[in-house]
This record gives sequence, C-alpha cells and structure tokens, in this order.
Amino acid sequence: MEKGMVAMNEWIEKSKTYLWLPFTQMKDYEQHPLVIESGEGIFLTDVNGKTYYDGYSSLWLNVHGHRKKEIDDAIRAQLERIAHSTLLGAANIPAIALAEKLIEWTPSHLTRVFYSDSGAEAVEIALKIAFQYWRNIGEHKKQKFVTLTNGYHGDTVGAISVGAIDLFHTVYEPLMFTSYKAPFPLVYRHPSNDPNVVRDEALGALEALFAEHHEEIAAMIVEGMIQGAGGMHVMPKGYLKGVEQLCRQYNILFIVDEVATGFGRTGKRFAIEHEDVQPDIMTVAKGITGGYLPIAATLTTEAIYEAFYGDYTEFKTFFHGHSYTGNQLGCAAALANIQIFERERLIEQIEQKATFVAEQLASFNELNHVGDVRQLGLMCGIELVRDRRTHEPYPWTERMGYRTTLTMREKGMLTRPLGDVIVFMPPLASTFEQLGAMIAIMKEAIIETTEKRG
Repeated sequence: MEKGMVAMNEWIEKSKTYLWLPFTQMKDYEQHPLVIESGEGIFLTDVNGKTYYDGYSSLWLNVHGHRKKEIDDAIRAQLERIAHSTLLGAANIPAIALAEKLIEWTPSHLTRVFYSDSGAEAVEIALKIAFQYWRNIGEHKKQKFVTLTNGYHGDTVGAISVGAIDLFHTVYEPLMFTSYKAPFPLVYRHPSNDPNVVRDEALGALEALFAEHHEEIAAMIVEGMIQGAGGMHVMPKGYLKGVEQLCRQYNILFIVDEVATGFGRTGKRFAIEHEDVQPDIMTVAKGITGGYLPIAATLTTEAIYEAFYGDYTEFKTFFHGHSYTGNQLGCAAALANIQIFERERLIEQIEQKATFVAEQLASFNELNHVGDVRQLGLMCGIELVRDRRTHEPYPWTERMGYRTTLTMREKGMLTRPLGDVIVFMPPLASTFEQLGAMIAIMKEAIIETTEKRG
C-alpha cells in the first residue's frame, strides 16, 4: 500500500513539474491536481483509485465509453497491417473506406473528403479552401469571412480569426486577420425573450451585412445549431436555415462547423439535419473516432473540388497537408465507430435519452442560482447567476462555475465549465440510470456551492 501511494504521488508531482496543460492555469492545477490512470465504460479512474463519471465525454469526444471492444479490436487488427503511411500522393485503404462512409452519412451534395488531425485544422482547411476557391474561378475580391459573435472554431490563428470569444482571443489580435462579426440570436437576456423575434432580428442584421459587403465575402462559418465553447447557446428554430438561404442569395459559401455537434451529439447524425441544411463545406472531428484517435475531416461539394482540378501548370493545387493526415489507425477506429452507430441504432437511443435528460433538468429551473438551462440532444449547459429573476451574473472573479465543478469532482463526476455555464455532455452510451446519477450530482453540487457561497 505504501509503495502504491508513493507511485500515485510521484505521478502527480511529475505532472506539476513537466506538463503544461491546455486551457489551464497551472497555478489552479497545482492546487487541484488530477491524473487519470484508466477508463472503463463511462467512468474514469485516477491514480489514487477514485472513480468518476465522465460527464464531459473527455472534452466532448467519447461516444461509446472507454475501452469499447469493437473499436479496440479494429485498431489492433489495423496495427497488424500498418500503423501509418502518408496520404500525400498515395491513398490507403482505411482512408478510402472512411471517406466513402462519410459521404454516405453526410448531406447528399457533399462529395469530397480532405483529412486532418483536429477540429481546428479542419476549420483552417475550410477557410483556405473557401479563399482559394474564389481565386481559382477568377473572383479575387472575395477574401473576407463572416462569423457569429461568441463563436468558437478552434485555437489556431485562422480559427481564432473567425472566433469571437474575447477571453480566448483578444490577446492574439495582432496575429489575426479581420473578419465580420454578425450577432448570434441569443434568446437569454434578450428583452423580448421571444425566439422568433430574436431570430428575425439576427437574420435582418446578417442580411444588412451581406447586402453591403457580399462582393468581398468569401464564406460564412457557423457552428451547427448550438454554440459550444461560447456557452451552449441554442439557435432559435429557423435561424440556421435562414443563414443558408441568405448565403445562397448573396453568393457566399456556407461553412458549417460540426466538430462538436456531429456524430449524434444533438440527437441527429449531424446538427444540420434539424433544419435540412446543405452546407458547401462541413468540418467534423471529435466524435468521428468515438473519442479514440485524432482524425478530422473537411467535406466539400463537387463544384468546389472541381475548382481545384486541372493541370499542375494552372496553379490550382490545394497546397495543404499534415503528417498524419488519413492515418490508418484513426480511420479504422472511425469506421468501427460508425458501424456501432448503425448496428446499435444509437441515434434513436439518443433522442430518447435527450427527452429523459430534459425531464430531469427541468427541476434545475427552480434553483435560486440557475438562470437558464439550455439543451440540444445530449449537449447541455446550465448557466449559474447571482439573481435568476434579473439574470444578474456572478462577478467573474468569483469563478462560480469552476468552484461548482470542483464540488462535482469531489462527488464523483468530471466536467469543465464555460465561465459560469456548467457543461453536461455525457458519453452517448450512458444509460438512463447513469444519466440520472450524473444529473443528481450536478444538482447537488450547484445547490451546495451557490447556496453556501452565492
């Protein structure tokens, strides 16, 4: 027992000494360290032997739980053949098979798949494709992008240039290219509290922007139906379809970022299916491999692909690539992931689970310091406020969301907050009983933290 304790403490100390964790103030981590040793199903276990519910799907990635046999076996089988070979100028079998499956799974007019390693890279590729597309067809004035306020599309320089979260992005402004910001249709805190009014106002502002600047706009990028890192804000019904229609009207490419929302998270295969939207370019990542390996993809229409097709001397080639693009192990995991979706009819299960979660979360609206509960499928955000009647937020220095998630950790559940919005995004394979247990922990932690300190 003593040797085990020494080993546990050693890993924690080494993590403090050698690691620099993403989106983490390391001074906070040193006060509340956590080192994960293993996972099984929807649970994670740390080096001290404590087990937690994976309430955020290991950052919105995990689908079927940890150590899913079918995905484990697919990776092992592929490892017996080859782990990786380049996709630059040479295809491989898993990448071909996955591309075919992705084209089958996504909107009918998306016909080409360009691989990368992460959601941010998929977005960078989408931006570069959209920019070069117009140049390849002789439209050199179209160089600008439109994004939504409070949008998030990753952390590379291009991705933050079409992002709009001040806390994340302001410090890097000298590095960023300028993009137009259109208002997100945020219902919470709008004076009308009417989704239709908010939707129409936002679409009106977007059309005014397009009318004035469409000749210089290459593309608009939006997250599918719900903003993730921006606070789990759900678009009012009809807004996403309205954006698509305006892009068509003003000859602007429409990019939908499904990195967080794809592969069942919102109760559909992809969030665009909620409104039968057909993007020109779509990005996917996160759940594509079931949360196992870093694979991402940017899908385009055939018309966009054809704009890059020609003799080398025409200089239409898309000069972009990553070392591990189309990695065989990742593609094998992704294929196994999709097969599980189809065999287990997982999308139908998610719709039922989402209804159950909505019923369970309804009682949160009665809590003194819950201002809003937002949900689309199994993507949920609970916004904590000082005064729910006036929507007065907590001072950011109180870090109520962070403190609440620490209380949740003590009670056996892991998640990360978005400011004072508590994220609940469990693995899609979570049972009704497990969903109920996680929601109970959240509620208990919110009451304990906000009532004691709020």
